[in-house]
Amino acid sequence: METFLFIFFSLSLLALFLAFFLTKRRKKDPVQPIPQSYRKILQDDVPFYEKLEPTKKIEFEQRLMHFLATTRITGIKTTVEEIDTVYIAASAIIPIFGFPKWEYANLHEILLYPQSFNHEFEQTGEERNILGVVGEGAYSNIMILSQQELREAFENKTGKENTAIHEFVHLIDKSDGYVDGVPELFVNRQYVLPWINHIEKEIDHILENRSEINPYGATNRAEFFAVVSEYFFERPELLEEKHPELYKLLVQVFKQQPRK
Repeated sequence: METFLFIFFSLSLLALFLAFFLTKRRKKDPVQPIPQSYRKILQDDVPFYEKLEPTKKIEFEQRLMHFLATTRITGIKTTVEEIDTVYIAASAIIPIFGFPKWEYANLHEILLYPQSFNHEFEQTGEERNILGVVGEGAYSNIMILSQQELREAFENKTGKENTAIHEFVHLIDKSDGYVDGVPELFVNRQYVLPWINHIEKEIDHILENRSEINPYGATNRAEFFAVVSEYFFERPELLEEKHPELYKLLVQVFKQQPRK
């Protein structure tokens, strides 16, 4: 019995030591420096990054590299190239840049498909009209993106759409347990009701053909939030010009002003 207790006690101490050692080691592991090639892609193709002050650019780069160190990106019937890696990581950091400590706890892997896919995640056949999705069930903690759409969004400097940002905003929305267009962890309580009321008003305008916002935003509150978030980060000056009240509300939601 004494021998058993001695062995049990020794193994327990060893386990505690290993846990402590590995934890300390993880804390000391620095974020890998960003490759110069990554920085060039950001500077050339990501207006959000290009407008940042030098110190903010460094912060953006560090968070981008941390995201890549903690999230797998896997190509399905395609090769994930350097440009895809940077575009995906930039899309992840842009909407959370106003929240320095926030991470995507509900995301482990991103699957990159060459083109669009259907609701069964098939890449052939008819009705392949999906460009991005946040997985549920067996695909929980997984995001799927179209490589073609990912690249086109960053290549088009005048567009208001960015599917990758759209899907990351859904994850932000989902962080409180509900995908309902009201990210309660981001929105101060005092802004919740004005935000909901404005969503309903803008959806009515879309349905009445009185708005240039992507009609997909009229699907429901969650899709409206994701669609206007794309607009907010892709064409902030235009959104402020055409929808000043909506722009102000999104500034409150994301704690940042991308046009500045």
